[in-house]
Amino acid sequence: MIAREGLIFIFIGLALTAAFMWGATRYSNLWLFALSVVFALLTLFTTFFFRDPDRTCPDHQNLLVAPADGKIIDISEIPNHPFIGGAAVKISIFLSVLDVHVNRIPATGVIDFVKYNPGKFFAAYEEKASELNEQTEIGMTAISGHKLVFKQIAGIIARRIVCRLNEKDTVTAGERFGMIRFGSRTDLIIPADSRLEISLGDQVYGGRSVIGYLNDTDAVTAKEAVKEKNAEI
Repeated sequence: MIAREGLIFIFIGLALTAAFMWGATRYSNLWLFALSVVFALLTLFTTFFFRDPDRTCPDHQNLLVAPADGKIIDISEIPNHPFIGGAAVKISIFLSVLDVHVNRIPATGVIDFVKYNPGKFFAAYEEKASELNEQTEIGMTAISGHKLVFKQIAGIIARRIVCRLNEKDTVTAGERFGMIRFGSRTDLIIPADSRLEISLGDQVYGGRSVIGYLNDTDAVTAKEAVKEKNAEI
């Protein structure tokens, strides 16, 4: 399956490939043939980049699933987050150009706000990208009543954020809601008493990988996990 945001680029690539190939055949021109090969390869890469595989999301009321494919590059504590209403933990996922770039809802609930923040285009793996880069910030209330925030963050190459969410939308964990084009970062901010199932450096998959569970005190909480990570460093 191909994300609809990529169809126009694929069609343009196919058209240019066909046009240059026709010209190369019609005029026996090696330069036109070379151009047709270049555009064919670019079209193949574009098709690969905009792939949108179906995912099966685990079923659990307090479940948190990854909002994006990529590598966990940061797990850090926020002393007091105004929307969450207390201590929180931020989980950052870095998406390379080889990862699926379709974003998915991390929990079942209702969208409280969608806010676009213009900004810079630092490398998405840099910590300052979370606050300074162009981004879309989404706040929601899960069916358990907990507040959480997730962000689509642009990078050096990624300059186009697509978000199809609106305030008061009812959403389901694992549901597609948008994408970021060509390398980026996605942050998930959750209450500090949530249980984490991931570690720094893990590869996760949007809508399929379990990030953790909201307010599950039977295991290590997100806040404790941050302390353990800092102790190791």
